[in-house]
Amino acid sequence: MTVSDARVYLASASPRRRELLTQIGVAHEVLRVPSPPGEDEPQLAGESAADYVRRTARDKAERGMAWLAASDLPALPLLAADTTVILDGLVLGKPADRADATRILGALSGREHEVRTAVVLAHAGTLTEALSVTTVRMRVLEADDIERYCDSGEPFGKAGAYGIQGLGGAFIAHISGSYTGVMGLPVFETAGLLREAGIVIP
Repeated sequence: MTVSDARVYLASASPRRRELLTQIGVAHEVLRVPSPPGEDEPQLAGESAADYVRRTARDKAERGMAWLAASDLPALPLLAADTTVILDGLVLGKPADRADATRILGALSGREHEVRTAVVLAHAGTLTEALSVTTVRMRVLEADDIERYCDSGEPFGKAGAYGIQGLGGAFIAHISGSYTGVMGLPVFETAGLLREAGIVIP
């Protein structure tokens, strides 16, 4: 696909988000915007976990629009998203290393946590946003479960150290909310934003 064929830019290199946009028939082009240093943007002093995910998604959209303005690319609406795993009001980001992944998975074991994904659409000089909130319950994980999962490499680069769409899906006992939101792009909310902007969804 060329940029001229796309209807939106996706300010994310996540293959899952690309798959989900394709699933709902949205032609898109990835806009590879340089990220700030580090795996995760820091949570601001006094900032709640719920506010954090909305801010980081807006920041991604704003960086994408600035990158687009500095390029010779055609002007198209831009989608950005951020997903945060929250346990006891605290953000569980991407694990820094194996020990960190083990710690995070141990904390999630046998408990409910919340996954929030904020989606932002930058279009015609304005930002509109939607938020998906999902409660997830993970089964009790034995030490061997965590060791084998870390051996697979899947926990790394993922908020909360697991991927529901991969091997980690076997750990999930129940969800209440959006499965695609836990994957990283809630398709219902995303389609709603695009329709509001006049972008037809098949």
